[in-house]
Amino acid sequence: MSVSGKWLSAVVTLLLVAGLTACSNSGDSDKLLIYNAQHESLTKEWIDAFTKETGIAVEYRQGGDTELGNQLIAEGKASPADVFLTENSPAMAAVERAGLFADVSADTLAQVPRQYRPSSGKWTGVAARTTVFVYNKSRLPADQLPKSLMDLQQPQWKGRWGAPPAKADFQAIVAAMLALTGEQATSAWLAGMKANAVNYQDNIATLKAVNSGQVDGGVIYHYYWFRDQSEAKEISGNTALHYFRHQDPGAFVSLSGAGVLASSKKQDKAQRFLRFITGKAGQEILQKGTSFEYPVASGVPANAALTPLSDLQAPEVDPSSLDSAKATELMTRAGLL
Repeated sequence: MSVSGKWLSAVVTLLLVAGLTACSNSGDSDKLLIYNAQHESLTKEWIDAFTKETGIAVEYRQGGDTELGNQLIAEGKASPADVFLTENSPAMAAVERAGLFADVSADTLAQVPRQYRPSSGKWTGVAARTTVFVYNKSRLPADQLPKSLMDLQQPQWKGRWGAPPAKADFQAIVAAMLALTGEQATSAWLAGMKANAVNYQDNIATLKAVNSGQVDGGVIYHYYWFRDQSEAKEISGNTALHYFRHQDPGAFVSLSGAGVLASSKKQDKAQRFLRFITGKAGQEILQKGTSFEYPVASGVPANAALTPLSDLQAPEVDPSSLDSAKATELMTRAGLL
């Protein structure tokens, strides 16, 4: 082949590759893109069921609540995301305050009771988890359990309890405490936590530490315990759960949220996804699956193993009011982050 022939062949090859790439990008642009901070296994179940019912293809980017929330705020109107899904409310509230969410459709909001969504209607709760105190039954008699989460700042609890302060899960609990008790009381509690608590990497590490007797108890979300209880009980067999109830900050129920980005070019598909996961089929995935998170919509009851949401006596907190930035500021000031 001549030099000119080789050059022409190379150009044709480049054009073909470019054409294939363009086609690929065009195909991907038809997919709904979710920035997902919810547990990946649960979101996959939702996506598979949604696609099966609607034929709408979905892809997702996995990350943490704070990480993806900050990414959305940095990207602003240029974000490629269509939907944001979180484990906890504070990241949703931060994105809402940045003005990046479209209104959730009225038919979706009608599926979710008022207490499980923000008053603004800019996003909605899709699942819930409750704060619990897990304790080692051989180390801590039931009659010596703390009556309030706020009690754990007292000197008698020094070295006896643990929690994962670096996790968004725990920071949501602190944000709720801030909303319920104010900055002064929250700062005092965090100072007590710094003096008393053992810090762990995450909820699972905290549960393991309680089970093995490293500490008497720990502050976690309920479903980590129920998941292990449903299997071999390897990290929960020596423990039980204590529910604070009585509208205590320790009875806080954290909402997993979903919102549609105002910048999305696929508003109809994105709204359909929210309508699906808050509908009966989407909520039954929570009820019948292995996540052990609470359904919050369409009248679907929780897994029978769980204490019903109505019995938790949770405090009322507008999830749009949860200030993760202030909570982490106070935690940093206390030396916990």
